[in-house]
Amino acid sequence: MALTIYNTLTRRKQTFQPLEPGKVKMYCCGVTVYDYCHLGHARSYIVWDTVRRYLEFSGYQVRYVQNFTDIDDKILNRAKAQNTSMQEVSQKYIQAYFEDIRRLNVIDAFEYPRVTENIAAIHQLIAELERKNYAYAVDGDVYYKTENFPKYGQLSGRHLEDMQAGASGRVNLEDLSRKKKHKPSDFALWKAAKSEEPAWDSPWGMGRPGWHIECSAMIRARLGETIDIHGGGGDLVFPHHENEIAQSQVITGKPLANYWMHNGMVTVNGEKMSKSLGNFTTIRELLERPIDPMAIRLFVLQGHYRKPLDFTEDAITSAENAWETLKTGLFFRHQYGEKLAWNETNLTPQSELKNSYISSFQTAMDDDFNTPGGLAVLFELAKELCREGNLIIHQGETASSSDHILQIWQTLVRLAQVLGLEILSTAENKNEHHLLGDAEIVTLIEQRQDARQNRNFALSDEIRNQLQSVGVNLIDQANGETRWYRI
Repeated sequence: MALTIYNTLTRRKQTFQPLEPGKVKMYCCGVTVYDYCHLGHARSYIVWDTVRRYLEFSGYQVRYVQNFTDIDDKILNRAKAQNTSMQEVSQKYIQAYFEDIRRLNVIDAFEYPRVTENIAAIHQLIAELERKNYAYAVDGDVYYKTENFPKYGQLSGRHLEDMQAGASGRVNLEDLSRKKKHKPSDFALWKAAKSEEPAWDSPWGMGRPGWHIECSAMIRARLGETIDIHGGGGDLVFPHHENEIAQSQVITGKPLANYWMHNGMVTVNGEKMSKSLGNFTTIRELLERPIDPMAIRLFVLQGHYRKPLDFTEDAITSAENAWETLKTGLFFRHQYGEKLAWNETNLTPQSELKNSYISSFQTAMDDDFNTPGGLAVLFELAKELCREGNLIIHQGETASSSDHILQIWQTLVRLAQVLGLEILSTAENKNEHHLLGDAEIVTLIEQRQDARQNRNFALSDEIRNQLQSVGVNLIDQANGETRWYRI
């Protein structure tokens, strides 16, 4: 089965055909760096990381670029509130982005261009639009002339006459009151400088770029005139991605991207996530509860990327339990490999690892990156390993051959890697592991056993979580004993 992708532009699934055989150029709109990343960001970047991983698993060489918007009204407002500079605010939250998103096992992009590093490319693109009569300058501002682009609205399905200015929330209301624009739908390419704000010299005077022109310029500079896949959140379809198309296509005469992909939004208990509602959750807050980062990643992947994702405590608890099942399967070799006489010579090279599970996984993922279908295969593998592990514990033997079980384990590990579900051990955790000696671990296990016997399950769970947080995993056996091992 060939890979098919739902293309927002055509509103249907299409067979994926890259511009260049074996290679994929992919761009995703990055964060505006004025605050810590929230659960919506986590979903978006886990999704695009998984798309990238699956493309690479399928044999493509992927050049993935993701920008940082490091000049924006929100950044400037935060800098004023904190009595600091735009550069200090953006650098702080760029660093925080990497700290948080890497814990979710998101692979770094090929490069992360920043808007402030691409001012010359932005100037060039605006000048070309002006020469082609798609832009006009008014008192130091430059606007895109939407009425000159007949296909405006093709991505969002909106009609030009129905569109209102300010839909992005980033249009300066003073511009509207002064009626600088020819049409309400026209949008800013360059904004005249305001006092005490960062600004760059340009053919139109001192100022800074509009939001939409930034991505068009960075894509062109880093990836060329046309790319294979452009990704982003569903809230970016209009106006941001619509405007990117309008800016880029009239210059090159070519599509900006052949496939437009958009992930669904995250809700909290059925409501839109927002600070005003008090349900705004950052990645950092979730991880500090603590919640295993892989449980968060699994929670995201349990829903199809195009569908809304509802964050509830029950959903997170379910994801944590599901991750425990997968983790038990992933640890199988560590626990039972010696009993099955496994060694490195038994392992099959990943390039030669082919079986019905892999075929089923590919069938699911080839259908517009159907991660719930892919996860179903992983759980089938993990549960088979759990059954074999129980047989080893209770009967001292397995139902299947050692070679078959090894292949099942290898397949689980490989496919889990494609979804970014791996047992991570950071340098910080490794140091923590040594804070508890064997005797201390045994004492805690004994305390947990007492709590269970007294039906104090809350304390029992607390001790288990405490041990897991420092890399100690517990296995409760049928005879009432508890085995443990370090991760």
